Amino acid sequence: MAKKVDSILTNRTPQATAPAVIEPLVLSTTFLRNQDGDFYENGEIYTRAGNPNRTVVQAKLASLENGEEALCFSSGQAATSAVFLSLKSGDHLIIPDDIYHGTKAVLNLIFKDLGISHTAVDFSNLENLKKAKLPNTKLVWIESPSNPLLKIADIKAIADWAKTENIFSVCDNTWATPFFTKPLNLGIDLVMHSTTKYLGGHSDLLGGALIWSDTLNSELKEKLKAIQSLVGGVPSPFDCWLLNRSLATFNLRMRQQSATAAVLVDFLLDHKKVNKIYYPGLVSHQNHEIAKAQMNEGYGAMFSLVINASEKESKKIASKFKIIQNATSLGGVESLVDHRRSAEGVFAISDPALLRFSIGLEDIEDLKNDFIQALD
Repeated sequence: MAKKVDSILTNRTPQATAPAVIEPLVLSTTFLRNQDGDFYENGEIYTRAGNPNRTVVQAKLASLENGEEALCFSSGQAATSAVFLSLKSGDHLIIPDDIYHGTKAVLNLIFKDLGISHTAVDFSNLENLKKAKLPNTKLVWIESPSNPLLKIADIKAIADWAKTENIFSVCDNTWATPFFTKPLNLGIDLVMHSTTKYLGGHSDLLGGALIWSDTLNSELKEKLKAIQSLVGGVPSPFDCWLLNRSLATFNLRMRQQSATAAVLVDFLLDHKKVNKIYYPGLVSHQNHEIAKAQMNEGYGAMFSLVINASEKESKKIASKFKIIQNATSLGGVESLVDHRRSAEGVFAISDPALLRFSIGLEDIEDLKNDFIQALD
C-alpha cells in the first residue's frame, strides 16, 4: 500500500498534447534536465532565475516599448531599487522635485546610507538639470507626466543632454505608458514601469519592469539581470500570467480611459469648487506643446484637481464620491480619487487640497454626475 501511495505522489502529470489557446500557468519552482543530465537549451532551471510565464510577458513588454529586452520584478519599487543597486557608493542622481514619493523614500531611507546622493529639481526646464549636475552625477531619473503635478519633461532633450555628459538616463513611464509615449524612441537608456498600474490594469497584480534599448552597455545589462535573479525580487508566475492576460486589452483600455479623462477635464474647467486642474492635454498646462509632441493619441487618464476647500474638507469630498472610489493607486478599470498629501506622508509636496484622479472605464455620464454630487 505504501508503495502505491509513493508512486502516486511521484508521478508527474503528462504534458499537454495540443497547444493551449490561453498561456498555461507554470507554478513549478524547479525544472527537469534532459536525459543526458544537461539543462535544456534556452530552458528554465529554477523559477527565481527564470519562469515560462515571466519569459513570455517580458518579451511582450520589450516589444511594447520598442526595446531589446525586459526584466520583470515583484513591484515597481523592486524595479526602481534594482536600478539604484547598479550604482556605486559616491554616485549622484538628479531626480524630479515632485517624483513619486516611494522613489524619494527609498533614496532617502536606504540608498543615502549607501553613499548614493541625489538632487531634486524641476524637470520642466532642462537648465535646472544642467545646474544640478555634479562631477559624480551618473544617472538622471525622469517622470513625464510626473506624480502628482503632471509636470512635462522634454524627454528627448534630456536624453540628448545626458548622452553628451555621459550620464545614464531612466524614464518612469508608468503614467504615460508605451501607448502614449515611447521613451526609448526618444533616446532614453532604460524605462521603468510599475506594471501594477496601467499594464496590469485591473488592480489585481503587483509588479514592476525594466526595459532597455540596444544602446545600453552590456555590462549594465548583465548587472541588472544579476540583480533580478540574485537579489530575487521577482514576480510570481501567477502575477506574470495575470499581466500577460491584461496586455490583451491594453490598447483598448488606454484609448477609452484617456478619452474619458479628457472629457471630464473639460467638464470641470469652470466648476466653482475647482481652483486648478493639472492635465497635460490643456493648452494652459505648462509644456503642453512638448507633451503634444512626445505623447501620441492622447494625454493619459490621470489628472489632479486643487479643490477650493481646506485639507480636511478635501479629504471629506474625496469620500463623497459614489462611483469613483477613494483609494490610493491608479491605472485600473475602476476610477479612483486620492488625497495625495495624506498618502505621501513625510515626503508630501502636493497642495493640501489636491485630489488626484485615475479615470477608469465607467460610463462618462455616470462619472460626470458623480463629480456633480461630490463637489456640490
